[in-house]
Amino acid sequence: PQALGDDTEDVSLDFGSEEELALRKARIRHPLATFFHLFFRVSAIITYLFCDWFSNSFVACFVTILLLLSFDFWSVKNVTGRLLVGLRWWNQIDEDGKSHWVFEAKRVTASTEAEARIFWLGLIICPVIWTVFFFSTLFSLKLKWLALVIAGISLQTANLYGYIHCKLGGQKSISRLTS
Repeated sequence: PQALGDDTEDVSLDFGSEEELALRKARIRHPLATFFHLFFRVSAIITYLFCDWFSNSFVACFVTILLLLSFDFWSVKNVTGRLLVGLRWWNQIDEDGKSHWVFEAKRVTASTEAEARIFWLGLIICPVIWTVFFFSTLFSLKLKWLALVIAGISLQTANLYGYIHCKLGGQKSISRLTS
């Protein structure tokens, strides 16, 4: 008979790592948040590109695109950033009336790699597209659309700026803030 290993040998078992790795590798854990993260952004861009084909009313197109951009700003800032990458930011006014920006990052996120990739690609690519629209609008002298394109750049860049600050070193951790 073969001798078995020493019974006193210390073996560490880590039951959580396999489950955590499986969850991290899962494709999409928050499908609704992922959908709306891209839906409002892409809808605003598509509406901007094809609005002249479907409507002769500049005001209707302007309002529709501005509403889509606003919905996108709100959903990314308040919902998808928190769910997909564990980041959030906001502005807080203290008793003295001074404005303080708060950038937070969760230490351990429940998001997957696919969700994080979708979040960051959508957050970076869309402001670039609106910047291209800015130059094409400026050079084609469609100046009435310039205000809308500037609003698109402003709203999308504000979210990008806030989330970059969160990612590169938020001032507080969400878990520390809630405890």
